Amino acid sequence: MLPCMTAARLPRKRDRAVTREVILQAAVVEFTLHGYARAGVRQIAQRAGVTAMLINRYFGSKEGLFAQAVERAFGVSAVKGAPEGLLSSGIARSISEGNAPGDEEPDPFLLMVRSAQDPETSDALRRGVEALLESRIAAGEWQGPEAELRAELGLALVAGTWLMRSVIGTPALVGADDARVADLLAGMLGAVAGGDDRLGRAERSDRAECSDRAS
Repeated sequence: MLPCMTAARLPRKRDRAVTREVILQAAVVEFTLHGYARAGVRQIAQRAGVTAMLINRYFGSKEGLFAQAVERAFGVSAVKGAPEGLLSSGIARSISEGNAPGDEEPDPFLLMVRSAQDPETSDALRRGVEALLESRIAAGEWQGPEAELRAELGLALVAGTWLMRSVIGTPALVGADDARVADLLAGMLGAVAGGDDRLGRAERSDRAECSDRAS
């Protein structure tokens, strides 16, 4: 005869979609705070309130979980300060202000910087960046000749400014007024997005002038 099971002993039905989302959110935070190497599966499981075994069941491996976390972190809606795109005044202001200590907001630049040195992360990070830029090109934010090149340069400006100011802490950027940094960054982003090739045209003009003089 089977033993009688009380209501307290009955296994609770788990909502797979909700559980997966909780794990993914916890992973984004842990990878952002600690980077790929230092963010352990057990840490992520503890933050999510699940077991490490359950994470492996849902995502296969830590590398698989990281790939999904990058996809989430690099979603356009998750890019801090830029709900309408990478060229908004909001993202320039956000990057100029940097991150407060202990900030757990899923900042893709912080996740990228803290994880880029690990060989296992390169493919996932590259796909995340490519997806973000492709979405902005498709949305018409970057148009005209060499849109992909200019989009990558724009993201490099954003990520580089963030790195120099918030992580490395170079004196000129750290000491500068937030509003001034934001204005300069927004201006550079606007020039790259609009295909402003004034410097390139000036250099070509100088070379042509020198060539004419030589002849």
